[in-house]
Amino acid sequence: MLKVPEQQYIKFLREHEGCSITEIAERLDINWRTAKKYADKDDWNETTGKRFGRYPVLGPFLEIIDTWLMDDEALPRKQRHTARRVFHRLKTEHGFNGGERTVQEYVSKWRAAYAHERAKSYERLEHPGGEAQVDFGTAHVSQNGKLVERKILTASFPFSNAAFAFPVPSENSECFLEALKRLFEQIGGVPRRIWFDNLAAAVASIEKNGDRKPTDAFARFCAHYRFEPVFCNVASGNEKGNVENKVGYGRRNWCVPIPIIQSLDQLAEHLEKESREDRQRIHYAKKEKVDDLWRQEQTMLYSLPLEPLEVFRLDIGRLNKYRELSFEKVKYPLPQCKAEQRVLLKVKWDRIEVLDESYSKIFEFPRPYTDKTIEVEWRAVLDGLKRRPRSVKYSTFVSMMPETLKRFLREVESENCKARLSLVRRLLENYSMEEIADGLHELMPWDSRAETALEHALYKKRHPEFHPEPFQELHTPTEIQGYHPGDLANYNDLLGVTL
Repeated sequence: MLKVPEQQYIKFLREHEGCSITEIAERLDINWRTAKKYADKDDWNETTGKRFGRYPVLGPFLEIIDTWLMDDEALPRKQRHTARRVFHRLKTEHGFNGGERTVQEYVSKWRAAYAHERAKSYERLEHPGGEAQVDFGTAHVSQNGKLVERKILTASFPFSNAAFAFPVPSENSECFLEALKRLFEQIGGVPRRIWFDNLAAAVASIEKNGDRKPTDAFARFCAHYRFEPVFCNVASGNEKGNVENKVGYGRRNWCVPIPIIQSLDQLAEHLEKESREDRQRIHYAKKEKVDDLWRQEQTMLYSLPLEPLEVFRLDIGRLNKYRELSFEKVKYPLPQCKAEQRVLLKVKWDRIEVLDESYSKIFEFPRPYTDKTIEVEWRAVLDGLKRRPRSVKYSTFVSMMPETLKRFLREVESENCKARLSLVRRLLENYSMEEIADGLHELMPWDSRAETALEHALYKKRHPEFHPEPFQELHTPTEIQGYHPGDLANYNDLLGVTL
């Protein structure tokens, strides 16, 4: 006999979700007749009868079994305990002397009760543990002296208010799935349910009844990592308000001042460090440390699969008659291939692999993203710094300058700094920031004449001196080439003149 909550759950599935008797029996792993008995039951008056015992033999081992079965919920289904495996472990590891049937009965009831409790928890709790929300945001970073736009995928957990972020150059399908995979690796597990916008990288179309048809790549990704995707209604970002707020929070707190980076990997390390430190604050409502709440929530996650999913898509390309491959408006010469040859393209988030018909790699090149950059008006920046030379030590824009130039401006006091700012401002009329930094590097270590020497060095580099090759004269006989007479009287001997 099932417990009353289990009976009510069967009735709920029948009346409110429209499940058939067979579906209920399969879903709860119970006998078909038992499912029909409670699904069609109309009289719920309590009757008296013999009550079940409290497992006198199994009782001392119930806590052990509960722990094993609860741990199983975070593992792939193929690696969970069967009732028989539970029985054998109890027998060999803990000296259990009871029967296997007793263990099977308890495991079956535990799983049915857990399924009912888990279903109810989503109705009862606004933010159940182990559930995440994911969204893209945009931030600017400094790379090579320019402000570059980067997309940042943020995952937030409303239960603990913990958040994680990973940067990518675009919002295409490969970048989205790779970023999501990297977030799972940061998290150390996989959320049970994840809320998304209707982004094109995940949703192929929205059906008339409102159902979402996922892309093949996203559906494969969900199956590999075993999470349930939930999509918000159209124009209803409030349904995942936690991550909407977290995207702005991360931009204001983790990307201010502007991160100065050399690569995406460096930005990823910066964001991971910031998110880890952010978990040390106190939760705004629960008055507990976010990191403590997060440790509780980690136990509710699925474990990572044994093998990570390789994110890519296969495409077909054709070379032109010059043996060039066009991909995303960029041409790549492939001299090792034939003209107009068909090739396979293994498109990943950061690179493209060119394959032949046998899937052997011919060539590899980085994916040609067009970065959205904002050019810094350095002359206006220097004009402002000249009015406040003390601010050079704290200016974000000075931090974005090449290292040599940054040291040149920051190592002196304000009066000398103002003169150096004026010099750099004047040189920018004719030279780039990189040229000025290279010129300063060649003059290290600097002395009092560095300012004057810098201007001459830059001019000399831009206008190198002309040194012609030695003149080759071909008319003089070889016998006397290079001859230098010491006494001019020798000319008389040559002419036969006697003085």
